[in-house]
Amino acid sequence: MQTSRMRVGIIGTGNISSAYLRASERFPQIAMVACADLRLELARKRAAEFSLRAEDVEALLQDAEIDVVLNLTTPASHVPINLAALQAGKHVYSEKPFGTSLAQARPVIDLAANTGLRVGSAPDTFLGAAYQTARKLIDDGAIGQPLGGWAFFLSSGPESWHPNPDFFYQPGAGPVFDMGPYYVTALVSLFGPVRNVFSIARTAGIERVIGSGARQGESFTTEVPTTVLGLLQFASGPVIHVGMSFDAPLHEYVPIRLYGSEGALELPDPNWFGGNVRLARKGQNWKDVSPSHAYGDFNYRSLGLAEMITSIGQGRLHRASGELAFHVLEVLEKLTLPEAESSPVPLSTTCSQPRPLSGYSERPSLA
Repeated sequence: MQTSRMRVGIIGTGNISSAYLRASERFPQIAMVACADLRLELARKRAAEFSLRAEDVEALLQDAEIDVVLNLTTPASHVPINLAALQAGKHVYSEKPFGTSLAQARPVIDLAANTGLRVGSAPDTFLGAAYQTARKLIDDGAIGQPLGGWAFFLSSGPESWHPNPDFFYQPGAGPVFDMGPYYVTALVSLFGPVRNVFSIARTAGIERVIGSGARQGESFTTEVPTTVLGLLQFASGPVIHVGMSFDAPLHEYVPIRLYGSEGALELPDPNWFGGNVRLARKGQNWKDVSPSHAYGDFNYRSLGLAEMITSIGQGRLHRASGELAFHVLEVLEKLTLPEAESSPVPLSTTCSQPRPLSGYSERPSLA
């Protein structure tokens, strides 16, 4: 089968763009041709590094040679750029989160449906070796009927190392919107859509102090909850305890542990494609599980984009889809609502559980 190939232009040339560009070289589906940024000097620097052409944002959106826009802007700009790309007649793949709120992001879903264009979104790490191996184990009955578990992201916050951490504490970020997409997307890939959300959200301290870079010692205001604890009730049955925090200076934990009627799984950080998967069958000790799938030995940012391009060529739904990201966004939004403290909050959206990838090979199919 001939591999579909599309020309891609990047908008947003910050730190994450280099990871996408390096990974894209491993996927013949992706032809990176141009990049743009509101700060044209940054686009020029990245273009020179990866032999691309640098353009301003509007020129890239109107560039007839570009089929897909890769949106790597900050969270508040994800929806405006996604809409602009669709209005320009281009498919779009966006960094997470899908938007800062469900209401803000809904026009993207509607416009894509009306135009027949595709919208994809990070995270795509659930397509990596670790979580595809976990999916196969669950589907094969290794832990029996899935019942529950936990998913924790605990951190003291990015201000200790990031030179400009302010946006991590603005609407569309915080631990829930910044790191929550990895955890919730991984869980939805394993169990399908969420039905109800319970949560308690708190903000510990209003002022944060930057710990590195040119602004070291400068303080800024926190605008979002910095610790959120909740329960996710999945339509398929399991109930997962989730915790996301920028207020945990000391922490030692397994990122995700899942329990079933016949055993349990320990899963690695869902921000990465690989990592150690451990299985304990009832009455047995924990054992490492060899990966059943590829894409675990590298930071494969662009895997979801490559799979979307393949899916367009084959006329089927892509896995890291706008539908999935929109549902995950509602879960994140509901986790931060005050009303989720007093009673379960039902979700208004749903999504298809992404189909698992085929098994391990040197160059696995994305069909």
